[in-house]
Amino acid sequence: MAAAPDPAAAAPTAAAQPRPRSLSDDRSLGDELLSPASSAPTEPTEPSWTLVSTPGARADLSPVVTPRRVLTQMVGALALVLVVVAALATFAAGRLAEREAVNDAAAAADLIAQAVITPLLTDDLLDGVDGSSAALDEVVRDVVIGDEIVRVKIWSPDGTIVYADEAHLIGRTFSLSQDQRDALADPRTIAEVSQLDETENEFETGSRLLEVYRPVWTPTGREMLFETYTAYDVVSERAAELRRGFVGVTLSSLLLLVVLMTPVLSRLLGRLRDVTRHRERTLERSLEASDAERRRIAGTLHDGPVQELVASSFAASGAAEQAARRGDTALAATFERLAVATRGNARALRSLLVEIYPESLSGADPTTVLSDVAATTHGRDVEVELDVDPAITLPEDEQRLIHRIAQECVRNAATHAAPCHVLIRLAREDDGVTLLVADDGPGFDPAVIADPPSGHFGMKVLADLASDAGAELALQTAPGHGTRWRLRLPDQGAAS
Repeated sequence: MAAAPDPAAAAPTAAAQPRPRSLSDDRSLGDELLSPASSAPTEPTEPSWTLVSTPGARADLSPVVTPRRVLTQMVGALALVLVVVAALATFAAGRLAEREAVNDAAAAADLIAQAVITPLLTDDLLDGVDGSSAALDEVVRDVVIGDEIVRVKIWSPDGTIVYADEAHLIGRTFSLSQDQRDALADPRTIAEVSQLDETENEFETGSRLLEVYRPVWTPTGREMLFETYTAYDVVSERAAELRRGFVGVTLSSLLLLVVLMTPVLSRLLGRLRDVTRHRERTLERSLEASDAERRRIAGTLHDGPVQELVASSFAASGAAEQAARRGDTALAATFERLAVATRGNARALRSLLVEIYPESLSGADPTTVLSDVAATTHGRDVEVELDVDPAITLPEDEQRLIHRIAQECVRNAATHAAPCHVLIRLAREDDGVTLLVADDGPGFDPAVIADPPSGHFGMKVLADLASDAGAELALQTAPGHGTRWRLRLPDQGAAS
């Protein structure tokens, strides 16, 4: 095998037409492309490979709507609604339960203050006389303190606790909060959730309590502040009840909606199945009709114009021989040119037949598929060399992909690089199967890939084909260095 030519020596200038390489040159070119690291670098260096496709970026196809998909989405939507309703119910129930509990605690404190506490208040209690709180303490412990109310305090206007069910608090003075001062200044009941972060709360347990305070008066009209603390557990219990009610109502409503919607949904799913089957049948018929039409056109061309052109070329050749025997060389030359042109047109039509209906794609090997591609270049000043590993077999979809890629690359070479040699190589590598299409034409600036000229869709077609199949397509080219396309199919898609 001949050594790979020096790129600087082999590359034609921009103004000159490239000379056709021999098959040995093409073979060396292919070896160099498939194993670029096997030869020492030369000056100028070979162009770098440019990734054209986006491997794994499949076409953006809308998902097929199926009954199972609809049911799955409906169940998912119901589950999402339940989660959202449960979260909202938990939040709303907590807020509502807390508000109701605060209101209930305020009402209870008002009732206790009026019915139980006020009749037992005396000036001696406010003045701190020993023994003045005994009767009040007995009633508070027997009647007021229980599972809900856990602490009772009575304050003097200066912040001194004159009575508390916790004896250690009696006689101690604390600064009144703004709410406590407001309740004394403008007699009213104030209830809130206490975080128990004040000094006066050192004997309270838990993280939160419901705190209620309101003014009370002795028989002589002296004012004091009555305060109760209610356990926060009542809020949690009320919130749980409300949450169960919310969720129960919502769940029963959703179930009723599902029951009412089941006949409608069943009918819609039935229609969806019918539409899906109809669409599949229509698609199959369209593909069959397209395939049949391509076969019909190919058969008509083969049995009609191609045969007539072949017969006409034979007739022209016979007429040229007769004219030559008569000594009419001018007429003989004319008939011979006619025969050559007719045979060229016949070859062109045969190449067109392969493009219209490539029979080799169904049940054939890659060698036959790529041979059909090579046959499309007859009469186009393009010489194609095939180098296909006969051990490679591919599924039909990948076989169709290499046919399309090779066909487009060869067509581009025939259009933009002729006269030239083209190497089509299909080989197995460690990471899969690689298709290489290389020509020794003038090459071009790979920067045009990002912004192709108007009307030039070839490179976009190649990139889309490879991307949709999840394959990698790369380009190596530069002015004067030819053009090389490399398609790599993932290993899981090929079998040897």
